[in-house]
Amino acid sequence: MNWLLVVVGGAVGAPLRYLTDLGVSKRHDSVFPWGTFTVNVAGCLVLGVLTGAVTYGAAPHSVQLLLGTGLCGALTTYSTFSYETMRLAGSGARLLAAANVVVSVVTGVGAAFAGAAAARLLWG
Repeated sequence: MNWLLVVVGGAVGAPLRYLTDLGVSKRHDSVFPWGTFTVNVAGCLVLGVLTGAVTYGAAPHSVQLLLGTGLCGALTTYSTFSYETMRLAGSGARLLAAANVVVSVVTGVGAAFAGAAAARLLWG
């Protein structure tokens, strides 16, 4: 039954990633991959809150499978982040490529920690 939770979460996360990326990209006329950045940081935040909720007993493991592994796994995208970084570097925008790596990693990890801290305040 656990696999079904992951499938359902992924079935929601994948189109959500696509639609979010599409919406953000339409609003930002830039070579910087704002859509991928947005979904990755949002997924890190959600996963931080979720991990904290499970740690403090506010959510069962099944919710972690549904939302963490399924939804966040399909919402976030390391492969697209890597591809877009390579595309930026290959097109001569090396500074933007480096900024994408640094800002994405720092902001993503920061969002995960912020989410975990919020969970501790709520349920810890």
